[in-house]
Amino acid sequence: MPATSVIGAQWGDEGKGKIIDLITDRADVVVRFQGGANAGHTVIVDGEKFVFHLLPSGVLHPGKTNVLGNGVVIDPGTLIDEIEQFEASGRELMSRLWISGAAHCVMPYHKRVDNLREGRKAGITIGTTGRGIGPAYADKANRTGIRMWDLVDADRLRARLEANVAEVNELITRVYESDPLDVDEIFELARGWGERLAPSVRETGRQLRDDLKTSKHLFFEGAQGVMLDIDHGTYPFVTSSHCDSLGIAAGAGVSPREIGHQLGVCKAYCTRVGAGPFPSELHGEVADRLRESGSEFGATTGRPRRCGWFDVPAARYAASLCGFDGLAITKLDVMSGLGEVGLVTGYRIAGEVHEEYPVDTPMLEAAEPIVTMFAGWDEDLGDVRSYEDLPATCRAFVAEITSRVGVPWEILSVGPARDNTIMRETA
Repeated sequence: MPATSVIGAQWGDEGKGKIIDLITDRADVVVRFQGGANAGHTVIVDGEKFVFHLLPSGVLHPGKTNVLGNGVVIDPGTLIDEIEQFEASGRELMSRLWISGAAHCVMPYHKRVDNLREGRKAGITIGTTGRGIGPAYADKANRTGIRMWDLVDADRLRARLEANVAEVNELITRVYESDPLDVDEIFELARGWGERLAPSVRETGRQLRDDLKTSKHLFFEGAQGVMLDIDHGTYPFVTSSHCDSLGIAAGAGVSPREIGHQLGVCKAYCTRVGAGPFPSELHGEVADRLRESGSEFGATTGRPRRCGWFDVPAARYAASLCGFDGLAITKLDVMSGLGEVGLVTGYRIAGEVHEEYPVDTPMLEAAEPIVTMFAGWDEDLGDVRSYEDLPATCRAFVAEITSRVGVPWEILSVGPARDNTIMRETA
């Protein structure tokens, strides 16, 4: 099959970066199709830690083409910083980085509005990263956005910026009573970004379609997770794009028939950053233990993640929505030593038991988790390389997850490094 899709099956931070890095040897091209610098993928190679916010995880493999598709909103300054930090490690990148000219740009005024607006959304605090992602996607929908094509054309850029900054200044001075922005400063900054990134800007959708015709293997890399999808997640506590497999075709510019084998990535427990319903959430000693042992702090923001047991109805919903062919279950090693491990198998809402995930957010907010506990394991899993060598209770826990979700496992991660991994032979 000419394509593989790797999608977060929970609320993001599932370990997609490691999984993509691990299996990128199979790929010719790695494509990011949505989101912006609000995402963070952490990859550890030979003891060296890399944190990517915009760059696809395939950049660590020489010879692989890496694409930022039209569905991504690109913060040019952040991308340039990330490129320079990566190349400072002695790895070449620019000749194998493609940026869609149709991708929209996150501009300084988007960040300003994002931070001013947070907390005033109908009295709801969403818990955004403040990176300007929502306002950039809003401009895209309003047809006032600046695309990469505009960024690399100084004359076009100037005209678009003058119109946009004038409108934004009306908003931030009259509504938010804040200081106006200087269009000349923004133009000079943005023109420099455009000059730096221009060699990588191209019509990526056509190139990807041509690659598929010539049987090149594409990897479509999701950011965030299904439960944060703008349409199918816990709205309004979501991101501003389609971070499930339904967003691949539109965000990369390929046919829906081409999204290929779908691998859903999930932790052996759940985490969530920011506000919003999280039925499986734990508090106290077990939550603290998962957070510390799993290094559950945002790669982009550093915020501590909320931790909870694996949520079966949520994972089953994600699998059904996307059509996962297999699961990659990460951080099994973090569960070692807990004594007991839990699965949320359903919810109690207004006195009634629900075994399926409720898509109406107020219902989910009212849900009480129904938790089934299983025997845990004490062994250190870091050196385990075969399923049969896992503790019997760990194998039983994995079997419960796959049986209840209805999708077989393909990859089990037992540590952060590439080799801390168990691969099913058919994976």
